[in-house]
Amino acid sequence: MGRRFSDAEALLSHLLDRREDGIADPTARPDFSPLDNVSEIDCFVRRLEEAESAGAIRIVKGRGRDSDQIKLVRLQDTVRLYDLLGRRPVAELAAAATERLRDRLDVPQVFDTHIAAIRATWSRGKEWQKLGMADVERLRTALLFAKAILEQKHRGTDYRTFSRKVAGDSKALERLEGAVVRLLVPALELPPGARPRDALRTLGLEKFAPPLLLAGRLDFDSAELSLIRPAYFGIPPQEASRIRLRETPRYVLTIENYASFHRHIAEADRDGTGVTIYVGGYPSLATQDALRALAGLVPDNVPFFHWSDIDPDGAWIFRTIERIIARPLRPHLMTPELAEAFGRAPDDPSRPPRQAENTAIAALITYLSSEGAKWLEQEELDPAMPV
Repeated sequence: MGRRFSDAEALLSHLLDRREDGIADPTARPDFSPLDNVSEIDCFVRRLEEAESAGAIRIVKGRGRDSDQIKLVRLQDTVRLYDLLGRRPVAELAAAATERLRDRLDVPQVFDTHIAAIRATWSRGKEWQKLGMADVERLRTALLFAKAILEQKHRGTDYRTFSRKVAGDSKALERLEGAVVRLLVPALELPPGARPRDALRTLGLEKFAPPLLLAGRLDFDSAELSLIRPAYFGIPPQEASRIRLRETPRYVLTIENYASFHRHIAEADRDGTGVTIYVGGYPSLATQDALRALAGLVPDNVPFFHWSDIDPDGAWIFRTIERIIARPLRPHLMTPELAEAFGRAPDDPSRPPRQAENTAIAALITYLSSEGAKWLEQEELDPAMPV
């Protein structure tokens, strides 16, 4: 049943809106009850009759005793109704807005698919990432941010400085984070379920880099921190090269979750026989650089492990660490069997991680990509020594 209107112009515009939404045969119904007098009703009916005479609509009346009453209005000719209302087709407006979006911008080819999607979304009268045709300038700025990130121009700068250099406004990126991250997918592999701010942090765009937390028989320059048991310490990630090994560790374990990090060093490895590192969820670019430096410090015969949630984001974190340390990385307490035994179906599944070869979690990625896969938060498991 079509919507009811007490304003003729609103009714006619609604017919076009529905057609632009893809409705093949849009209809609408008049509602005379809010009108105050016969004169207003006559004006309403006269406007509809004019549109019918122009061939834009068809008025459908009732039957029997209601044969003189307008039952509904049906769109007859879209072009004629556009002309009658002095309105341009939304597809035409979307094409013009897209041209303004690209005007004098050297847009990388990798964004062409997104721009086509933006035009298609606008052609349906919808917003793309909360940006409509009236927001062309804001979307141009988002394209500039995404282009600068692809060109690595954000490296070595903090979040606000990067925003100011690209847009002349230190807070512009905050207002456009969602659109910028969406533009960067799939040009860059970003955490599948991360908030835009967290996704940008993995690329190095953050206001302040969080400290790197470590536990084990480690010293920092002349400070003999390895003598304190059990304990951990935090350093700026960029100072990771100043860490010294008191002795060769039995293993290196990176952990996504803060509670699991604490429990592991307090319950599973109180003697600090391994090196345990808290990566802070999605590892920031500074943390990634620190892990790369630590991987170069540890002898080749020491195994590296990672412990994350068993879900698409945990798989993304594992593969990120695996890539940056450039040495074999083994999953710790991350198996399909554990997920099946203790996990649950996700409430809001995010996109599965990309298939990957030459990775120790290939089987887990295949499992997470399958229908009915369960997810498991690592806090649900008790800590254990890596095997």
